[in-house]
Amino acid sequence: MNLYSNKQRWKIALLLLALGIAGVSMWYTDNIADTIRAEEREKALLWSQAIQRKAELVNFTEDLFESLREEERKKADLWVKSVNMINSTRDDVDLTFVIEVLFSNQTIPVLLFDDNERLVNHANLPPYILNNASSVDSLKEAILTKRPPIEIKVAARTQYLYYDDSFIFSQLQDVMEDLITSFISETVVNAASVPVIMTDSTGTQIVAIGNIDSPRPEDSLWVATKLAEMAAQNQPIEITLPEQGKRFIYYSDSYILKQLQYFPIIQLSLIAVFLIVSYLVFSTYRKAEQNQVWVGMAKETAHQLGTPLSSLMAWVEIMRSQGLDNQIAEELNKDIQRLEIITERFSKIGSKPDYQTLHLSEAVDGALSYMRSRIPGKVRLTVFPPTLDPKTEINQALFGWVIENLIKNAVDAMEAQGTLEISMGMEGKMAFVDITDSGKGIPKGKFKTVFQPGFTTKKRGWGLGLSLTKRIIENYHRGSIFVKSSSPSGGTTFRILLRVAEIKS
Repeated sequence: MNLYSNKQRWKIALLLLALGIAGVSMWYTDNIADTIRAEEREKALLWSQAIQRKAELVNFTEDLFESLREEERKKADLWVKSVNMINSTRDDVDLTFVIEVLFSNQTIPVLLFDDNERLVNHANLPPYILNNASSVDSLKEAILTKRPPIEIKVAARTQYLYYDDSFIFSQLQDVMEDLITSFISETVVNAASVPVIMTDSTGTQIVAIGNIDSPRPEDSLWVATKLAEMAAQNQPIEITLPEQGKRFIYYSDSYILKQLQYFPIIQLSLIAVFLIVSYLVFSTYRKAEQNQVWVGMAKETAHQLGTPLSSLMAWVEIMRSQGLDNQIAEELNKDIQRLEIITERFSKIGSKPDYQTLHLSEAVDGALSYMRSRIPGKVRLTVFPPTLDPKTEINQALFGWVIENLIKNAVDAMEAQGTLEISMGMEGKMAFVDITDSGKGIPKGKFKTVFQPGFTTKKRGWGLGLSLTKRIIENYHRGSIFVKSSSPSGGTTFRILLRVAEIKS
């Protein structure tokens, strides 16, 4: 069973599950947002209709006030005509009706001054004005801005009659202004649960604003941008107010709705950050545990090999002392030396190895010294010496292990027949070793996965050779190893990059 392939399947399955959960979460939240948006639009529609109705009510009230104002003005005109009639009528004319008209005035404020500007009579003035001379003068000045006084000839003296609109008019005007102010502040701004801006008839100057954080009505660019944004969401409401003319009401979606729209993105981002941090933490611990397993297994292997090695060395010496076949003893001794090298390699895993400064060609030749005689005869090995032979810091035992693993994999890939080429040189500031075979190649999608523990294409094996090779190059020699190229017809090239200590021409 391919452990790495199973791990990849699990990763893909978990990724698809995570994407499914994210999709369902966003879909569900989006449905909630759509429901709330529909409800808010319905409320906004009812609110806008209420504004229209109340605006119509305000206008109707203004029309009613205007009708009352006209009636009061007619009464005032009739009263003034009566006064003028008294002044111009002959003594034998009956003025009973005219006098009744004059005395029927219960609402029009009247001030009568003599020719010395002294108040001699008044009618329909509230006490707070009569008790304050400055208030009387203010009322007189206010009347003069509207109309001139009426001159009344009494004997040889002239009196001046000042009259104003009825106090009912003023009270109605105050009520109307309060009604408009209340309409703007309560109905338009405060009653809305969404951001609202009221503008003038040009749609550029802000009259009122509500439910907007950090408004900047003095900033023309902000106003234009905000109004365009609101108009894109909802059609502005047009109303007409008494003595103020046309007004436009802009409104947009509430902040709660906007926050809800961004909620799944923020939620998934936080979850993603949490998962990434968790993955990095657990990956670090997992790698540390793997390293401990590697080190423990390697040292235990070296320890286990030590006892039979000592025994074999003793048996070889016994064979020599008893005069047995010396050639057999020599061959056994070579295998013992090989086992000693293997034991040394395993013992160096997890420890700081000793390094030698060697030319790249020397390091490769030392690694090939054991493998040359063990490569199948149908495999043609070619080594190309480097033009520039740099010096590198090498641990020969571990580096030889890397070369042997790559050669064994190449021979297996060629099924023990083909060509095997080793070339060396410089790439930038790094020394390189390329090992090229004429085997069946590696799919491009697996260039990186071949170095994962457990990955193998063989029916036998643990899939640890290339993983161990990568660890030796990267962890112990501070270099790198990768698949440089591969194709089904052209074989595979592995490249090793090593740090350079010195370059020899």
